[in-house]
Amino acid sequence: MSTVEKTSVGRRRLLLLVPFMAFLALSAVFLMQLFSGRDTSVVPSALIGDPVPPIELPALQGMGLPGLVPADFEGNVTLVNVWGSWCAPCRKEHPLLMQLAEDERIRLVGLNYKDEPENARRFLGELGNPFDAIGVDRTGRAAIDWGVYGVPETFLVGPDGIIRYKHVGEFTPESLQREFLPQIEKILAGMS
Repeated sequence: MSTVEKTSVGRRRLLLLVPFMAFLALSAVFLMQLFSGRDTSVVPSALIGDPVPPIELPALQGMGLPGLVPADFEGNVTLVNVWGSWCAPCRKEHPLLMQLAEDERIRLVGLNYKDEPENARRFLGELGNPFDAIGVDRTGRAAIDWGVYGVPETFLVGPDGIIRYKHVGEFTPESLQREFLPQIEKILAGMS
C-alpha cells in the first residue's frame, strides 16, 4: 500500500471516528444529567432575593377586587400565581389554590396572563376565586418583568416585598406539601 493510500485510509477512519466520539461525549453529558438527582423542573429565577417588579397592573373588571400595586406586597406573605383561563394546568392546580386561600397567614394574588377579561371571569366563576387581588397583564409585558417562563408559575413574596421562592409549572398535592408549604413556613418564621 502506498503512502497516499495509507493517508486516505487514515482520513476515512478519522471521519468515522469523530462523529462517534462526539456521540459518546453527548451521551455522557446526558447520562450525567439524568443520574445527577437534580430536579429538572426547578428553574432558577434571577429575581429571587430582589424586590417585586415596580409594575402596577389594572384590576380584572367585574370582580370587585383591586389590581396589583407593589406597595401592597409590604407587610404580607404573598403568593403570586400567574395564570390564564386558556391554561389547562392552571385549571388543574386551581383546587389547590382554593385550599391555600383558606390559610389566613398568606395573601393570594393573581396575575392574569394574556387573557380575555370575560374568559378570566368565567374561569373564576366556574372554579371559585382564591385571590385577594388580580392584576391583568394583557400584553405579557409584566410577566416578562417577573421572569415568567410560562403559565402557571407561582412566586412567594416576603413581607418586605422581596421575592423568596418561585415554582414553575402546576402545583400537585406533593409539590405543595414538599416544597411550597415549607417555604411559606420559613418566611413566616423569619417574621417573628
